[in-house]
Amino acid sequence: MTKSAYSAGDIEVLEGLEPVRERPGMFIAGTDTPDGLHHLVLEILDNSVDEAMNGHGDRIDVTLHADGQSVTIADRGRGIPVDNHPKYKKPALELILTTLHAGGKFSAKNYQTAGGLHGVGSSVVNALSQELVARIRRDGKEYEQHFSRGKATTALKVVRKSVNETGTTIFFRPDSTIFLSIDFSGDRISSALRTKAYLNPGLTLFFTDEQKGQSVEYLYQDGLVSYLSQLLKEREVTPIGGELFSIEKNDEAEVRVALSWTEETKEEFFSYANGIYTPEGGSHEQGAKSGILRAIRNYMNVHESTPAGVKITGEDIREGMIVLVSVKLPGDKFKAQFQGQTKSKLNNPEVAPIVESAMKALEQQLNEKPTVAQAIINRVILSSKARAASRAAVLNVTRKIGVSHRLTLPGKLADCSSSKTGETELFIVEGDSAGGSAKQGRDRQFQAVLPLRGKVLNTIASASKKILENKELSNIVSALGTGISENCRPERLRYGKIIILTDADADGMHISTLLLGFFFAYMRPLINAGAIYLGKPPLYGIYPKGSKAAGMSSKKANGKGTPGVFWAYSDAELQKIIAKEKLSGPRVVRYKGLGEMNPDTLWDTTLDPKTRTLLRVTIENENDVRQGFEALMGSDASARYHMIQSFAPTVELDI
Repeated sequence: MTKSAYSAGDIEVLEGLEPVRERPGMFIAGTDTPDGLHHLVLEILDNSVDEAMNGHGDRIDVTLHADGQSVTIADRGRGIPVDNHPKYKKPALELILTTLHAGGKFSAKNYQTAGGLHGVGSSVVNALSQELVARIRRDGKEYEQHFSRGKATTALKVVRKSVNETGTTIFFRPDSTIFLSIDFSGDRISSALRTKAYLNPGLTLFFTDEQKGQSVEYLYQDGLVSYLSQLLKEREVTPIGGELFSIEKNDEAEVRVALSWTEETKEEFFSYANGIYTPEGGSHEQGAKSGILRAIRNYMNVHESTPAGVKITGEDIREGMIVLVSVKLPGDKFKAQFQGQTKSKLNNPEVAPIVESAMKALEQQLNEKPTVAQAIINRVILSSKARAASRAAVLNVTRKIGVSHRLTLPGKLADCSSSKTGETELFIVEGDSAGGSAKQGRDRQFQAVLPLRGKVLNTIASASKKILENKELSNIVSALGTGISENCRPERLRYGKIIILTDADADGMHISTLLLGFFFAYMRPLINAGAIYLGKPPLYGIYPKGSKAAGMSSKKANGKGTPGVFWAYSDAELQKIIAKEKLSGPRVVRYKGLGEMNPDTLWDTTLDPKTRTLLRVTIENENDVRQGFEALMGSDASARYHMIQSFAPTVELDI
């Protein structure tokens, strides 16, 4: 290894907004998904909402232009200052839009409450836009300045010498050299505006979608209660007792909570801090959970509602709940601490007891409505009994399944002969046809095969009882020998690797996703132990003109694959190989399923440890994975609807 000099000359200094353009993922939610693109809208919108939250303006207008690639946001606030900064000798507007961490929200002098606290939002949008135009109305005049990719392209100038109103208007067009795709979703923007209106009672948000030729106005005087009513309507569920609970307290901080119990099996929390959605929760959400737990337990203790032998947990109390939590933290008392620039979590520990204290009002409301309260308590008790029964059933299954009970192994399992766990593998394959090829092509010494019948149960949207009764999932549990849920013990695993092996088409991916959902929800310790893998079979076999016919035994050829044959895993890779290898008139075989491969081809491409490709399944962010599974496979279809709308234009369908 050669040594190279490392000196001061090797140090790079990124000036102005160059760091944002060099590493945009540090400031927004990536540039290759709609999340990052729409994050730009939220950054500008949040600044306008901050003005309204602090008593400056009661209306914000947002326009998605006809090209679908540019947005204008106009508020009726005070207008960004345009006079020269005393230190930097340039207009404050230019300073704010071209400099990181320049803004008026670092102290409580100008903003008592603000969501955009880092002073980077507007400048990040400017840095990532090929065009941005700012119009400011203040001091009786209207000013305008143009920017591009983080730099001013014109000087600040007066465009109207006499105006009565005040406010800020920002037009921006994201940079096509930064974002993979620029295609704003009117539905997504509209939904964000509606949520902002829920969180700010009395604030009007007016949205114009020029693509659709439609406009809509959002204004809610009762805030979170309207929000909760809308969520219940979307989910087509009725609150227990027909009651929505609303809690408001404005002491050290403004706390607003709306909640209800339903007959659903999952709990849902939507938390906001200073008008910013915090998908990972934080101290305000934790305070609400603690307050709900305390209120229900106090009520049950006072009214002696707990049956003998029943143990009530927090999960039992929160099951079926939909809870909205919003806190606004005054800047003279709090320094709001968010996790990351995308502000996914509130980290102020002092907020939790404030919210928990506000939740004392819930117990009082329960006392005022004893009929509704009793219906909720009955729901909690039923949940506790059902959870206890589920745990007992799981434990019973676990006790029956173990390494030594080989007679209980599923009949379709073709086990391996080796008893050394570390060197053995179990292939979970779809269908008897694929199972037959895998059983013939495998090395029986260390490879086992378990065929499944069709698509397995969607465990993300199913009750525990259904999962325990499902034959295919029961076979998997029996074969692995670890038990499930809280009784899953990775040290009991009968195989060193669990390999999900499905067809390389859309149906195969769906089955893989269903199985991954099961492992995530009920056998997560196996994922954490690094024992779960995805096999990667090819979609195409490419046989050059004059080569041996497709389907010939490749093991007999050289043990490493048919000479001269190429394997492609996608349509794009197929074309790339044909072009790169300059193949003329090749025979291309598309494998619609693993069962269409002869055993030797399956060994060469997918089973042989020397030549196959395996993907180990890992979890980087548990909350993101959970939200992903809920969106893709949960009982609420609205998330899938929005996802399909967002990604449909960029997806190549396998039809």
